[in-house]
Amino acid sequence: MSRYQDVNAVKSIGIVGTGTIGASWAAYFLAQGFKVKAWDPANTWKVKLENFIESAWTDLGKLGVSEIATRSNLTLCDELGSVTEGVDFIQENAPEQLGVKQKLFRELDKTAPTSVIISSSTSGLIMSEMQENIENAERFVVGHPFNPPHLIPLVEVVGGESTAADVVEWTVDFYNLIGKHAIKINKEVPGHLANRLQAALWREAVLAVQNDLASVEDVNAAVAQGPGLRWALMGPHMIMNLAGGKGGLEQMLSHFAPGIQGWWQTMMETPNMDQKLQKALIDGVNKEAGNKTIDDLEKERDTRLIKLLRMLQETK
Repeated sequence: MSRYQDVNAVKSIGIVGTGTIGASWAAYFLAQGFKVKAWDPANTWKVKLENFIESAWTDLGKLGVSEIATRSNLTLCDELGSVTEGVDFIQENAPEQLGVKQKLFRELDKTAPTSVIISSSTSGLIMSEMQENIENAERFVVGHPFNPPHLIPLVEVVGGESTAADVVEWTVDFYNLIGKHAIKINKEVPGHLANRLQAALWREAVLAVQNDLASVEDVNAAVAQGPGLRWALMGPHMIMNLAGGKGGLEQMLSHFAPGIQGWWQTMMETPNMDQKLQKALIDGVNKEAGNKTIDDLEKERDTRLIKLLRMLQETK
């Protein structure tokens, strides 16, 4: 019998670290009707967290929140030990620094009941390294969201060498139960899966600027106005399946695989991210953004994202 309670029995969530990711997670869990206890070592985190949740609440409402959801379910803790008391699951969101994670994991392992699974939002660190020399290392797992977690469905779940198999399965089931789309990553690699796919595309996008293939704005348009629209609907393998017409992926491969193989052989270059290239990228995005601030761009992104998510919900 598993020492971890059934996923349906989870009622209270601990949020450790309330920066951009942690705050977004807190808003999402609250919207799903959970009680949320949060803690962060920064001085002004409480005000920033409450402001973020207030701002995100309207957007969450457009996608649908639980009938029992209320922002009053949020408890702000003054100490790390307090956030682990009485919770059924912990989402950790500390900075992407191995030493910081290792120290925090040791503290969490001492204070959180052994029946509580601790999931890390790390975007690229290796769980096996983070969970070294921890007594109850088997209950630590990666649950990496995509930014912003309160809107983007994807969560990547991957265990370390010491993570129990049933913890990985439990975590996948839990995220899926609460409305996320969790995927299981079968082995540890830096950056997990989605970030590696994203980094591979960005490498070519950066090279396009470095080699004067196109402007920053046109590189962005090449994705946003083309394949990016299709990828929002289906993944790359399924899109390629449709590219083959009635013959599907088999026909597509017979026609295009040799040519694509040739393209790949020209994609071995790594950008030289020197000051000149960095300036070109920064100047390019600033030119495209015009007078729009980061806040403006985030609002534009989220407005479009919500409409896209609602459309996807309606067309399932």
